[in-house]
Amino acid sequence: MTDDPFVTHRSLLFTVAYEMLGSAADAEDVVQETWLRWAPIDRDQVRDPRAYLVRAVTRQALNRLRSLSRRREDYVGEWLPEPLLTAPDVADDVELAESVSIAMLTVLETLGPAERAVFVLREVFETPYDEIAEAVGKSPAAVRQIARRAREHVAARRPRTRVDRAEQRAVVEKFLAAVSDGDLRSLLDVLAPDVVLVADGGGVAAAIRRPVTGAATVSTLLTRGLGHATEVRVVAAWLNGMPGARVDVDGAPAAVSVAVQNGRITHIYAVSNPRKLERLDRVAELRR
Repeated sequence: MTDDPFVTHRSLLFTVAYEMLGSAADAEDVVQETWLRWAPIDRDQVRDPRAYLVRAVTRQALNRLRSLSRRREDYVGEWLPEPLLTAPDVADDVELAESVSIAMLTVLETLGPAERAVFVLREVFETPYDEIAEAVGKSPAAVRQIARRAREHVAARRPRTRVDRAEQRAVVEKFLAAVSDGDLRSLLDVLAPDVVLVADGGGVAAAIRRPVTGAATVSTLLTRGLGHATEVRVVAAWLNGMPGARVDVDGAPAAVSVAVQNGRITHIYAVSNPRKLERLDRVAELRR
């Protein structure tokens, strides 16, 4: 039924679950689990369906996150969030775009499950403390303390400057052109001196296992690696609400996202694990 609150809020529920898990596949599973619990409920007894569903999806995501945390400890190489192809208009909601960016999701990975749930619900979706408390099984006072700690933790690690979208797009275009041309000098011009490259191949696709730091090292690594390829195809794309690209190297795909500050790229996130690229052929619906 089109007037079912679950259908109405499905994109919101997926966004909440994805921000908590960093995995679209797991977020879809959590949304489905939420539906199975919603379907038999007497809707007349639910005063606020949106709040009820957000609480329900949060509980399911928390359960999933706790098990995922153990699995990610055994992950081969660096673990990065699953990139999503998004419509350009996601960037119009600046707070949403920043919250789902690969850079922010990577920071959220450093929070504990409860801290991450509280941060996402409060800072991104502006959920009242009493509703968050019910969702995570803690008192409102405890939730306020968790929210404060989580904010401080994220603030110390997130990009410190809000970048104009036009500036970010221009920087990304210069970066992609330099990568396509194998232009070492142009790469050095667009990379911050302390740029960090993080790659995620998951032990399935070729990728560096540890972060690489420094413009000279990163630019050399990129130009040499792509220089040995027979065919390199770079296609600009909106990934997680930010300008990014799909890069195919001899038929092997990767999704590339970047963080920009002061007109230069400070972080490059490259995901080549094919299990994380299955959704790059369709646009994800992200909503607050």
